[in-house]
Amino acid sequence: MSNRSEIVAELQDASTALDALKTTECKRIKKTADTVVIQPEFGFQMQLLSRKCDQLQMILEAMGASED
Repeated sequence: MSNRSEIVAELQDASTALDALKTTECKRIKKTADTVVIQPEFGFQMQLLSRKCDQLQMILEAMGASED
């Protein structure tokens, strides 16, 4: 099992990658007065990264709880 600092680093990397995809996705949207239907280009990748962040966060919380 990885140590806490490795998990924190992995969480930060995943979070940074997720933020980058979200930013890229937002930049693709053009302003208009019409209704816009957004079809995410990176939706699947964002879901995977989001799930990974959630899992890593749960691991860190469990590690913190076991230290108490």
